[in-house]
Amino acid sequence: MDTTVYTVKGMTCSGCMTKVTTAVNGVTGVSEVDADIATGEVTVVSEGPVDAELVRSAVEEAGYEVVG
Repeated sequence: MDTTVYTVKGMTCSGCMTKVTTAVNGVTGVSEVDADIATGEVTVVSEGPVDAELVRSAVEEAGYEVVG
């Protein structure tokens, strides 16, 4: 299993967290997503490598920004 942590700018409430989680769960290969609004971190678990640009695009389509 692969685990990657992204920092997402703009998540301020549970609704934001849900939007980001749903968007990233839609990326092929992603098996689990854990978003934390307190830290802005989104942890992505997958069976193998997932293209970071696909995750970034999903977050942006949900209306947020991956930083760093």
